[in-house]
Amino acid sequence: MTLTTEHRGTWRAFALALAALLLLAGCRQEMYDQPRTKPHRPSDFFADGRADRQPVAGTIARGQLRDDPHLYTGKVGGQLVSTFPFPVTRAVLERGQVRFNIYCAPCHDRLGNGNGMIVRRGFRPPPSLHEDRLRDAPVGHHFDVITNGLGSMPDYAAQIPVRDRWAIVAYLRALQLSQRASVADVPPAALRELQDEAK
Repeated sequence: MTLTTEHRGTWRAFALALAALLLLAGCRQEMYDQPRTKPHRPSDFFADGRADRQPVAGTIARGQLRDDPHLYTGKVGGQLVSTFPFPVTRAVLERGQVRFNIYCAPCHDRLGNGNGMIVRRGFRPPPSLHEDRLRDAPVGHHFDVITNGLGSMPDYAAQIPVRDRWAIVAYLRALQLSQRASVADVPPAALRELQDEAK
């Protein structure tokens, strides 16, 4: 059989395409063909024999720079703070009330007396948040207890963001005040308004 010039060109193009394809297939290297290590497995590459590497000293994960100890720990110079790290507004108190009712009321009840639903189910009661020692404790103490737990109370650092923990403490202070407030604590304008409503 004799190949015409046209057929020879087709065969030559086919042969070149096949050679290029084989050349590309031979040079191709996927990521699974590359040397790698598996997490938590030994490795001969590093002197310590571990595949996992420790972060460089001083490395801080994105969003984890906690350069305000007052805000993040409730302490300054190792001492519990008695002030809030940001202004306490009505919005902060309302947020604190919502978070208190979610996270704290199951044990402490909504008034903070320590008779929540968990206690009524047979668990050990927490102290009343209206005890003098807790009323007199600095706000940093309450923040620290929410963050790190105390006694049978677990820590809530993973569940409650930092600002919400402070909001809960602000609401707790308002709750403590409300349970021992007297008529003298009511601002004069509000007192007149209450007296007018009572008439």
